[in-house]
Amino acid sequence: MPHKRKSFEEVQEILNILEETYPEARCELNHENPFQLLIATILSAQTTDKKVNQVTPDLFSKYPTPEDFLQMTQWELEEKIREIGLYRSKAANILKTCRILVEEYHSQVPSEREALMKLPGVGRKTANVVLSNAFGIPAIAVDTHVFRVSNRLGLARSDQVAETEEQLMETIPKEQWSSAHHLLIFHGRRICVARNPKCGLCPLKQYCQYYAEAKNLSGNR
Repeated sequence: MPHKRKSFEEVQEILNILEETYPEARCELNHENPFQLLIATILSAQTTDKKVNQVTPDLFSKYPTPEDFLQMTQWELEEKIREIGLYRSKAANILKTCRILVEEYHSQVPSEREALMKLPGVGRKTANVVLSNAFGIPAIAVDTHVFRVSNRLGLARSDQVAETEEQLMETIPKEQWSSAHHLLIFHGRRICVARNPKCGLCPLKQYCQYYAEAKNLSGNR
């Protein structure tokens, strides 16, 4: 489907409304440094941030560095993160990642996307989260919320995550990438939910392609 871009003014108005609606928008994974954010983001795949935040305080207090993580066996780490989805594969990836950080990066998290994406369990979305929140490098991490909300609003028009990211990078000024990422997530978690979105409460109705199409459908019945 061809993507009819919104105007610069429309994009800015959407972002302004979101900023007014969610002044507290930020990364909701609790972390104190790049390493903690990396581990928390790996854990967050197909799991809620809330669930991850229940597990990580004890984990990070006992194992604050990659070296400390490597003192655990995979089974021991699995037991500590068992309540999180896909805990076996995540435990394996985390320990492999910690080994690479120790052996190749002096236990520091790299700040380049290519290096991050070579770490086990780290895809482009996770790399973008770390770049943006740990290092202040502009990035748009397209998770399920960003994908859904941006396509519903018409900020992007694609059924592919990578293409959605490309379109958002073209549509939104670079200096707003990171803040827009958080705003879209907050909106997706609170109003523009996957099933039965709360369109009646949405401050963006007038700009929303999804709402306009739904309204036309109901009006044509």
